[in-house]
Amino acid sequence: MVLFVILCPIVAAILIMVGAPARKTALAASVLAFGATLFLIASFKQGQHDFQHVTSFTISPEWRLSFTTGIDGLSLVMVLLATIVTLAAVWFTGTIDKYENAFYACLLFISGGAIGAFASIDLFFFYAFHELALIPTFLLIGIWGSGNRVAAAWKITIYLAIGSFILLLGLILLYQSVPAVSRSFDIRTLTAAASLGQIAAEAQRHIYLLLLIGFGILISLFPFHTWAPEAYASAPAPAAMLHAGVLKKFGLYGLLRLAIPLLPEGARHWTNLLVVLLLGNIIYVGLVTIAQKRLDWMLGYSSVMHMGYIFLGIASATILGTTGAVVLIFAHGLSIALLFAIAGELRKQTGTLVFDELGGLAKVMPFAGLAFGFGVFAAIGLPGFANFAGEIMIFFGAFKNGWEMDRFHIFQIATALALWGVVISTVYMLRAYRKAFMGILNDRWNGLVDFRSGLRIPVALLVGALLCYGFFPQFFVRMVTPGFRTYLTVNKSR
Repeated sequence: MVLFVILCPIVAAILIMVGAPARKTALAASVLAFGATLFLIASFKQGQHDFQHVTSFTISPEWRLSFTTGIDGLSLVMVLLATIVTLAAVWFTGTIDKYENAFYACLLFISGGAIGAFASIDLFFFYAFHELALIPTFLLIGIWGSGNRVAAAWKITIYLAIGSFILLLGLILLYQSVPAVSRSFDIRTLTAAASLGQIAAEAQRHIYLLLLIGFGILISLFPFHTWAPEAYASAPAPAAMLHAGVLKKFGLYGLLRLAIPLLPEGARHWTNLLVVLLLGNIIYVGLVTIAQKRLDWMLGYSSVMHMGYIFLGIASATILGTTGAVVLIFAHGLSIALLFAIAGELRKQTGTLVFDELGGLAKVMPFAGLAFGFGVFAAIGLPGFANFAGEIMIFFGAFKNGWEMDRFHIFQIATALALWGVVISTVYMLRAYRKAFMGILNDRWNGLVDFRSGLRIPVALLVGALLCYGFFPQFFVRMVTPGFRTYLTVNKSR
């Protein structure tokens, strides 16, 4: 079933490229992948930290290379996020003026690449699936984007290519740092070797730094963040939904899957550096977000800013903090996808996303105003949404990590500063809501039409998931905690 979820969008993309009806095929594949993911959730055995539904095909015995897929609690959450956002993005796409088949195929390749990376247990395919998703991103921005789309496409390609190259060096060094008898591309084998202390502390420091920089560029960690706002502002809405909501989470997933469990000494060594950089995401990028005068640029910068909270949870290396990071990864993916979808519909109807040219749109687009309000409230961490549950766990987990009676620890300082980020995000999000949907309606927007009934389904899906997992975050906690407890407890005791 895991293999089916991976191959469903990829096979559908190939069929579309050879002439199958684009929208119908993409929607069918998205629905099937989402339904299969729900089956995986229903059959998932909670309380186990091992991978389930494992499928393996040997490719190179001498290299111990095999195409191995499976899920644990962490990867299942990521696959669920990918299938929900894929379904919403495909549904929002509608009719494309030029190269419609290619557009839908690119969306599905991004989805398939992300799902494949999340469900791969083999390092080689973990990396290869992510690279599969990068080329369609470049094409979607460069061909179907808006504004200075060509420059934005090249900028994101150069940044992500550099990040991927640095990441590749780190993965190669990780593979070679394990003794020959334990050397394997299988993440389970590498994790077992790391738990036995077979990766030297000095090697861990070098490898972790490479992984942090490589993944950090892909995630838009400060100061490697400048590619993201421009790319998202120029990208068509479905592409921004998939990249900001799903593909960018690959780097965060990689840190949780590889860097923390395999390289605990390296993580400890570079903790202070990571804390300083993530505060740059929260404070500096947050202040830059307030200064934005366009809705699309504001959403792009806000996406970068919220990565800082997730980094804080990962850096805390506590069960509570890392679990909160997973919940916030899922919640942010849904909320930013919702906001980009609505912004794309506004741009399609008005031709502009400049705040000073909008205003009062809720009078003619009440459903869009309500949905955007839900997205805003989720993004600022209003209780009842999944974002709040993730953020509160991160703050408590990070503060607990710095609990020392004799001095004020760096994690306590970072948590206190990060709390100001909640205030900053509230300022720019509510300002954007007021500028776009409240106030006096410009006469030229009297002819705008609200979301048609078909578009309300993906909006309801995204909002419903945010509320569902906001009220019942323990669903995710029970799935991901056993895995984190296994290696975090071992690392604390060493």
